[in-house]
Amino acid sequence: MNSDERDGPGIVPAPVIVLTVVAALAYATFLLGSVLNPDLDFFNGYVSELSAADQPFHYVYSAGDLVTGVLTILVALGTLRKLTRRPLATAGWTFLGLFGLFAIGDAVFPLDCAPSLDTWCALRERSGHVSFSHQLHAVTSSAVIICWLAALVLLSLAASRYGWWPALARWGRRLALTQTVLAACTLTAMYMGQWLGVVQRVQICVLCLGLLVIARALYTDRRDAAHAARDVAAARERARL
Repeated sequence: MNSDERDGPGIVPAPVIVLTVVAALAYATFLLGSVLNPDLDFFNGYVSELSAADQPFHYVYSAGDLVTGVLTILVALGTLRKLTRRPLATAGWTFLGLFGLFAIGDAVFPLDCAPSLDTWCALRERSGHVSFSHQLHAVTSSAVIICWLAALVLLSLAASRYGWWPALARWGRRLALTQTVLAACTLTAMYMGQWLGVVQRVQICVLCLGLLVIARALYTDRRDAAHAARDVAAARERARL
């Protein structure tokens, strides 16, 4: 084992860990859909339809995306600034920041309307008579999943390669594999025109779990460093006695 593998990743300030948890919770605002938007089809409607510009409470879901995006970018910047630079880890935190950027894009460029709820909206979408925002939303939503997946895979590889972040080493690749399977299921559901809403909701739940795993990994490093510092201080105190 070389020195790079023995070196720890370093620790981040506690607020960075808190921001990661809040970002995960903010991204789960879609769970309010069954209460705030009961008319939308839970099983077949897009999750993005909750934030469509003509839907009630659309600002709640857009705010969730916006908060998640901003906080995730701050987390990525905080980790890049404070943690040890290694290629896999640096790439992973960079993709996490890109995930945040595209989450902001989801908030800024919502759908015009809900195709699964309104026939006229579905017809406009199929004929291409929708706004630039509506068209771009499909790009930003896809980029969110791709960047999150890349971030989790790279951070998991870094955890295994460098002996860091046990939580990410254990759960990161499993969540990434699950997300990959769900992405394939999403394409199948889109082709069949059924169950897309359920698959997308599970996808986002897995994404939120990934952010919580990252928070757990960062917290564990901080906790272990604090314990080590206390042990050293106690040893020094005993030596004086």
